[in-house]
Amino acid sequence: MDISNRTVFIAGATSGIGLELARRFAAAGSTVIVGGRRTGLLAQIAAEGLATVQIDVTDQDSIDRARDTILHTHPNLDTIVTMSGIGIPEDLRDHAHFSAAEKTIDINLLGTIRVIDAFTPHLIARGTGTIITVTSGIGFLPFPVMPTYAASKAGVHAYSEALRAQLDGTGIEVAELVPPAVATTPEHAQRNPRALGLAEFATEVMDLLQTNPTPHEILVQGVLMHRWAERDGTYAELVAQRSQALAMLPSRQ
Repeated sequence: MDISNRTVFIAGATSGIGLELARRFAAAGSTVIVGGRRTGLLAQIAAEGLATVQIDVTDQDSIDRARDTILHTHPNLDTIVTMSGIGIPEDLRDHAHFSAAEKTIDINLLGTIRVIDAFTPHLIARGTGTIITVTSGIGFLPFPVMPTYAASKAGVHAYSEALRAQLDGTGIEVAELVPPAVATTPEHAQRNPRALGLAEFATEVMDLLQTNPTPHEILVQGVLMHRWAERDGTYAELVAQRSQALAMLPSRQ
């Protein structure tokens, strides 16, 4: 895809990967609308010169208001990125984890579906456009400390595949961005020294997005071991290694 002249809405881009990609699209020449819940962060981002809109992907009315606002101010919108997501540790031996599971599914999976549903009629009417969903390497190689996060991202992957098939012939392409662990803050980098640097990750992503046609899956080098673990015969060994982190759960200490 040509990243130099797009009109891009990124839901859930007030920090981290979403904000970095918003800045990269804008630097490349695209018009960007950043969506998020936190008004303070939206105000800071607006001060940078990016358009913003408040949106809560768990609230259909909020999504509809954001869509109507965006399409009024940016009728040429042609790219949707569903970045909103949370990851919460869960102890599956404790039923109290269920509230975290519900919240994770509501934001990560249902939130993705709600946003896509809101904008699909507009893109179909245009006859062209791009939807970029965001999953995770954890959707292909689970991190047992965050089981519902893994399930939600696996669900978004499957949904993306089905969405691409159903939109075939409409002129809309569907790409799936699959991040590995990315150090979005210095604290993240300290907790996970193996995490990919945010700038390095974003540079690789933007390079891959410019491939024509846009790849169905945007896979940076750092996520390939996750994506292809089953194919490569390393899945069981890697899950066992990642299971050692279960010791960090309070009930296991």
